[in-house]
Amino acid sequence: MSSEIGGIPRYRETSFPALFSQGFRPFFLLTAAWAPVALVLWLLELDGMLDIPTVFVGAAWHGHEMIFGFASAAMAGFLMTAIPNWTGRMPLQGLPLAILAAAWVLGRIAVALSAWTGAVAAALCDLAFPILLILALGREVLAGRNWRNLPMLAGLGLLLAANAASHLSAAGMIADDGIGTRGGMAVFAAMLALVGGRVIPSFTRNRLVKIGSNLRPAPFGWLDRLALISTVLALAAWVADLTPTICGPLLPMAGILTAMRLTRWHGWRTLGDPSLWILHSGYAWLAIGLTLLGASALNAAIPPMAGLHALSAGAIGSSILGVMGRTTLAQTGRRATSVAGANAIHGLITIAALLRVLAAAPWGGYWPLLAASAGAWILAFAGFLFFYGNALIGPKRDRRMA
Repeated sequence: MSSEIGGIPRYRETSFPALFSQGFRPFFLLTAAWAPVALVLWLLELDGMLDIPTVFVGAAWHGHEMIFGFASAAMAGFLMTAIPNWTGRMPLQGLPLAILAAAWVLGRIAVALSAWTGAVAAALCDLAFPILLILALGREVLAGRNWRNLPMLAGLGLLLAANAASHLSAAGMIADDGIGTRGGMAVFAAMLALVGGRVIPSFTRNRLVKIGSNLRPAPFGWLDRLALISTVLALAAWVADLTPTICGPLLPMAGILTAMRLTRWHGWRTLGDPSLWILHSGYAWLAIGLTLLGASALNAAIPPMAGLHALSAGAIGSSILGVMGRTTLAQTGRRATSVAGANAIHGLITIAALLRVLAAAPWGGYWPLLAASAGAWILAFAGFLFFYGNALIGPKRDRRMA
């Protein structure tokens, strides 16, 4: 599998706006816009200033929209761009792409208004997007006989199942009201472990060659396999809500092995490349999140929310921001307009994750830390829109003229 996704020469001319000329464009724009909007709505609800008319009770709406709204849109943008490059087939463009993006928007509206529309109608509207995405990408994988990427389709299938479970929980049809959220987060964490473990060393190798370093990331070996297997097993045990005697040892072991894997990639030499060091940071948050989840299973004094937000805001949020920036520049023919700006938004997402993890700690200061974390998160994605928004909606440039 190629780790770069910048060299697709097969785009057709389309009468649709440039926004719908490439798969990543609408979905990265929606991701960056929904990240702050959904958080503001949740904070207003949390403060009693807004009552979101949804059947999802309490924090369930917030968790659902961060996983199946925000993160799923980012994944769609990446896969809609990467899979055609891997299969050698024409990417989805124009009207079909616009319909897919509209299905995502419909899902966000339906879930937010589900108390009015009813749980079943909301579920059908929301699940339409992942079903259409699987059909679109599955056709490309099967037609291109690109069997190596079947795990991507399997991941999307599991994500669909987790989303369906969250709707069943909201409708009171299954007892475990957190299995959908855990399942969705586990899918993203596992895919980050798998895909990140491929692309981060590759990008890092290219960077080390460019700066003239003799260092190289360690090749894939037994430690990498052990880290991946332990991560999948630990996440499966966590989703199934197995006893602390099982989850407790498995999750920290996976976190430690993930951290050991990361240290072999020489990430400290990538600080001059904002879109690369943030990917290393996201992988570090994956190790931290797994370890904290295991620690909370073993020790009731450590809140599970710390591990949850290390994975969501830290690992998933950081990785999404890094991938969106890197892909946007590569695909639109732009060069980074502001390294300082990219460092700023990546620093903000790191601060947001750190403060959110600290807010879950039992020593107090929840509201000030939560507010500061939310502010950093909002500024990070607003910054992304500022620095990359024109590239997403504007025509592709000739790299030689960028």
